Amino acid sequence: MVRTVEWRNGSVVMIDQRLLPTQEVYRVCRDYREVAAGIKDMVVRGAPAIGVAAALGIALGMTRVRGNLASAFDRICNTFAATRPTAINLFWAIERMRRAFAAVSEGTPEEVRAALLQEARAIHREDIAANRALGQHGATLIANSAQILTHCNAGALATAGYGTALGVVRAATEAGKRVTVLATETRPFLQGARLTAWELKKDHIPATLITDSMAGHFMHTGTVSCVVVGADRVAANGDVANKIGTYTLAVLAKRHAIPFYVAAPTSTIDLACPRGEKIPIENRDPREVTHIGERQMAPSGVRVANPAFDVTPHQLISAIITECGIARSPYKTSLRQVVAVGRGVAARPGKAAGPRSHIRAVRSKE
Repeated sequence: MVRTVEWRNGSVVMIDQRLLPTQEVYRVCRDYREVAAGIKDMVVRGAPAIGVAAALGIALGMTRVRGNLASAFDRICNTFAATRPTAINLFWAIERMRRAFAAVSEGTPEEVRAALLQEARAIHREDIAANRALGQHGATLIANSAQILTHCNAGALATAGYGTALGVVRAATEAGKRVTVLATETRPFLQGARLTAWELKKDHIPATLITDSMAGHFMHTGTVSCVVVGADRVAANGDVANKIGTYTLAVLAKRHAIPFYVAAPTSTIDLACPRGEKIPIENRDPREVTHIGERQMAPSGVRVANPAFDVTPHQLISAIITECGIARSPYKTSLRQVVAVGRGVAARPGKAAGPRSHIRAVRSKE
């Protein structure tokens, strides 16, 4: 299993995803600012992995603090909150660390540091356990010999381990189903070509890489059984923000009557966000569009738009797969139910809901 981000010998260690698939390099961060820069610069990416990295980074930052712990803690949390705006897991993890700090703020500095590290490592463990439970739920939706289309990277590299969308693929494979994967290249950062294809090849899961513009062709020719993608934020009504291009795939899947599944842990569900229009969308460096690596692919001075995410309306989503069950329409009800179960799990570090916690929601129009 890929070690995306972890605590090791008093440091935060992250695989540098910018260098994959040609180089497997691990960055050792000894200062919390290095972790924050790693999140901002895409050394580590994927909503769950960002949350885990932030929690570990906060714990790392507090190990170096001398003096006023409260003001230093607030400054460190704010540094991480400013890294990337769309992935709700980042803010979820920061809030958990804030609660952990509040619970021991009257203790000695050693007690505070120990409690924060304990909470950060619990978030790391819980993410892997949640992904495995999520994968078990999702595998029940996958037919034997299914060809699964996925977009971007929602695998072990996007999480603390195992993955969300690729967790479903892995769990189906472990259950003995002979699945294959169609992976989109995912322009402009090429997470599908560089990362998803690398993970699947490493796990010996049959996969075919396609350009983003080929998806409609393969759906039309009947070779796609279902679409499974991850998410960076799920609104209370079931609208989903995910890598740019996800909305296009959802529209195509609807046109061809292909199930469109979203795989996301409950930490990605933002019940305070009523609908997709309220989700902040990150805009990234135009160079990601005009260049591939160091090679310029567009004329100098051309105007560029580079939103990193789009929003898929809940009406296009067949189901949202979580570690606490499979949520279906009406999502306003079913998502509240899985989040309630998830909060109970979070109160017991390292535990995850088993497959029997499946959420059954009545289908209805919203």
